[in-house]
Amino acid sequence: MRFRLLPESSPLGWTPYGWLVYLSFFVVYAYVTNDSLSAWIVDGLALVAFLVLYFRAFWVCGRELLLYVFGILTIGLVTSVHNPGANCFFIYAAAFLGEVGRPSVGARWLLVILAIVGLHTWFFNLPPTFWLPAAVISVLVGGSNIHFCEVRRKDQALIKEHERAEQFAKIAERERIARDMHDLLGHTLSVIVLKSELASKIAERDPRRAAAEIKDVENISRNALAEVRRAIHGYRGERLLDELASARKVLAAAGVTLTEEIMPSALGADEERALALGLREAVTNVVRHSRASRCRITLNPAHGEVRLLVEDDGVGGELVEGAGLAGMRARLAEVDGGVECDGTRGTRLILSVPERPAAAPEPAVLS
Repeated sequence: MRFRLLPESSPLGWTPYGWLVYLSFFVVYAYVTNDSLSAWIVDGLALVAFLVLYFRAFWVCGRELLLYVFGILTIGLVTSVHNPGANCFFIYAAAFLGEVGRPSVGARWLLVILAIVGLHTWFFNLPPTFWLPAAVISVLVGGSNIHFCEVRRKDQALIKEHERAEQFAKIAERERIARDMHDLLGHTLSVIVLKSELASKIAERDPRRAAAEIKDVENISRNALAEVRRAIHGYRGERLLDELASARKVLAAAGVTLTEEIMPSALGADEERALALGLREAVTNVVRHSRASRCRITLNPAHGEVRLLVEDDGVGGELVEGAGLAGMRARLAEVDGGVECDGTRGTRLILSVPERPAAAPEPAVLS
């Protein structure tokens, strides 16, 4: 394991090593003013203790960092009595206050440090050349670090929020593709199965019609492939009238008699797409599960919303919400719509979306 003085993820890079240049004041004053072995020992031990606290302080933050701040401050108080260059330790202590907490917390502790320096200066009657640089530079360095640390925290919060938004977008896109794949493939494969079965049954007595059904299977498969590609890239734009036309063919192939009642309605593109895919899923369920002989589809506006009713005379029963119904409900919820289900007598499904005014952009008028 490699020994490191600074965290590998530190945004400061090599600059903490450069900041040690200010220790030169302490060393120079020691060389000029120290006239006893005890003073040299004290300054030497102070320098070693400072370096330990200095590099360790970059590994912690919050209230724990205050231990190192006041440790450095104590070194300055002890050595300043005989070494004026010790005022650099007060500046180092103030420089770490940006990582203690919010700006208000750092500012309060900066005032505490200044008060301690002032009392220390008064008690030992130290000259202005000692306390004036210590106070002024501590305010400048401490205040600027408090500000820039807060800026960095906000930038990091924005980055995390951006990453979280990207993650949510990816999840939403995966869910959209999953819903679209279910709607597309479930419906298309049901139609392919129906037409293939029909072609198999009539192949001997009506080869020409059987060939036509197989040709339809080929066309449906090609269209499904194109729709899958559009769905993956998010370019789908389903039309409700197209889905109604498709529902007629599917129900007819399944031997289900269809009754329609379509009223003119004003729909936005998103609302129309949600209803179109809901209709596709509902018709697919009629063909797959209901064993119905009749189906009724009604579309009409009422009380500011457009309601699409799909009901059949099949087996009905308790409705279990699978992937198809859950996807339908989620898609309608995106446009402030809803789903109502009833399996008491056959299956009754009501899809509703808000109706747009006639002057809304991109209206789709159904007639």
